[in-house]
Amino acid sequence: MVLQTIDLLRNEIPLELETVNLSEDFVTGLVLVDIINGFCTVGAGNLAPGEPNRQISRMINESARLARIFCEKNLPIMAFLDSHHPNRPEDPYPPHCIAGTDESNLVPALRWLEEEPNVTIRRKDCFDGYLGSIEADGSNVFVDWVKQNQIKTLVVVGVCTDICVLDFVCSTLSARNRDFLAPLEDVVVYSRACATFDIPLEVARSTKGGLAHPQEFMHHVGLYMAKERGAKIASEVSFVAAGKA
Repeated sequence: MVLQTIDLLRNEIPLELETVNLSEDFVTGLVLVDIINGFCTVGAGNLAPGEPNRQISRMINESARLARIFCEKNLPIMAFLDSHHPNRPEDPYPPHCIAGTDESNLVPALRWLEEEPNVTIRRKDCFDGYLGSIEADGSNVFVDWVKQNQIKTLVVVGVCTDICVLDFVCSTLSARNRDFLAPLEDVVVYSRACATFDIPLEVARSTKGGLAHPQEFMHHVGLYMAKERGAKIASEVSFVAAGKA
């Protein structure tokens, strides 16, 4: 039944993915959204997977592979880490990724990024990394990062496809459209390096306040909505030499 529903969804709102070639003639930035223990490591917290998950594992592997390439090319990377204060709940979700706990740290496969000079770590206390980058004085760490590095294309990966990734992409595209992020032109969501969580209907019904969240279904919807906002949705991402784009 689940597979039939997903097939119906894909027929009703088909999503065409593309191969995106990133030119070395200009700067491309990589944004990693919440690839942290509290969302990705089995048993690490209230919102962590309860058992190994293929989509999440693929997301981590692809994100790590892409991050290695960006580091080798000395291209800018920003990593958003969900980090909440204990007294500030994020409804409708239970307490998660509390600041200072290992839940809010990068997964082991990406912990090496903390030592890389081209990487900016930003701890955020809300779904949206764009809003979570606003400082008390009104400045925005993400906006400054784009401008200082003269980023023309942004590649976005991480979790959750339909929540934090989507919220960040929508805000970024709106800011780009209002010329807040010059010289940014394109936002690319790399589908294989994104993932979301899975809550079957029967589990949601047996949980007070639970909401069903079928993984493949919501992953597709998240990507579709990002494209609907103006993002490019990539099945593959690769670099091409300068002058050959």
